Amino acid sequence: MQTYFEYQSIMKITEALFAGSSTRISEKPKQKFPEFAFIGRSNVGKSSLINMLCNNKKLAMTSSKPGKTRLVNHFLINREWYLVDLPGYGYAKISATGKQKLEQVIRNYLNFSEEMVMLFVLIDSRHDIGKADMDFLIELGQSQIPFAIIFTKGDKSGPVALAAQIEKMKSQILEFWEELPPTFISSSETGLGREEILDYIESILISMKEEKNQTL
Repeated sequence: MQTYFEYQSIMKITEALFAGSSTRISEKPKQKFPEFAFIGRSNVGKSSLINMLCNNKKLAMTSSKPGKTRLVNHFLINREWYLVDLPGYGYAKISATGKQKLEQVIRNYLNFSEEMVMLFVLIDSRHDIGKADMDFLIELGQSQIPFAIIFTKGDKSGPVALAAQIEKMKSQILEFWEELPPTFISSSETGLGREEILDYIESILISMKEEKNQTL
């Protein structure tokens, strides 16, 4: 089986550097670049996915214990864009005060980070979309925050079961949306989806550069 460390995508990540952690917009890295953020329920595999995309197992902290990411973590990619690991939502095993603080950190970033150009919402491909996930997607729509969905852990089910479950979840989304946002299937173990996700990010960066050139 091909591992993600042997996988080559269209976009080549030649450098991935930890750029800092924050809880407030004012604490973000001073150097401004487009930001692509990742969020999902606790233990959905955000940090593992970031490590897979960057071909670096140790870049983002991973843990089998849910809720380890409590800060907004910026990683500078190729010195031209940031990959952002956001705290997970829907984690019940913290105090009400702690949960409120995490929600505030997330909302502050989503509502006030002017550099964020796309939010990737991670959802476990093995289960139906839960209330916390659907409520979050609806909130994104109401706030007009651009987002795409990544169905994670795509290696944990057989191809037939996976395809059926993905279609079921898409139908769930279409109960609230007129059309689907961009969707991807990933596996941090096998590298599934790496090329497609990085290609999508690159297409956005290219479009931004073209728009900037047209205004010059």
